[in-house]
Amino acid sequence: MFSFHPEEVRVLGCLIEKRFSTPDNYPLSLNSLVNACNQSSNRDPVEVYEPGAVDAALKSLRAQNYALIFTGADSRVAKFKESLCEKLNLSRPLASVLAELMLRGPQTGGELRSRTARMFEFPDLAAVEAVLQELADRELIVQLARQPGKREARWAHQLCGPVDPGESLPESQPRSTALEERVTALEERLEEILEKLNRLLPLLD
Repeated sequence: MFSFHPEEVRVLGCLIEKRFSTPDNYPLSLNSLVNACNQSSNRDPVEVYEPGAVDAALKSLRAQNYALIFTGADSRVAKFKESLCEKLNLSRPLASVLAELMLRGPQTGGELRSRTARMFEFPDLAAVEAVLQELADRELIVQLARQPGKREARWAHQLCGPVDPGESLPESQPRSTALEERVTALEERLEEILEKLNRLLPLLD
């Protein structure tokens, strides 16, 4: 059973998300990772992490072999990638669902199907439910008690420690709007441009 700190979960979740949603910009520099952690879209809660806090989380994850530092010949700065997926043998569908729970808290299967589309497109709800069950069998997530008036039960990750299925955890806020999706796309495009610029700068010296 895991007992990560919330900052470590946010960092890992961002690394997994960007690995699949913007592979051209992966691995991530510290600055890119800080921006990913502090995104105002696709995050619940929205946080404002200082670079030092993200760097400390990275050092802890690297010490546990859940994150790696990458220094390529065409890169002027150190970059980071996650190794949680490899260590746990998580396929892309499994990793996408787990990352979404890490980044936005407890959610229903229907919410997860919609929100994981930037990382992996599930053909139907049944496919999501199969992934949820596999993650639950591995004790990485747990199904929470259904809330009064709700049709679907929510799921929560257990990477910060065991979660009581009957515990009343905050509900993920329904912030997935067309405007949010446009902002996210622009943020990711900006990161792509900045990363390409960083790769070109050494050639101009």
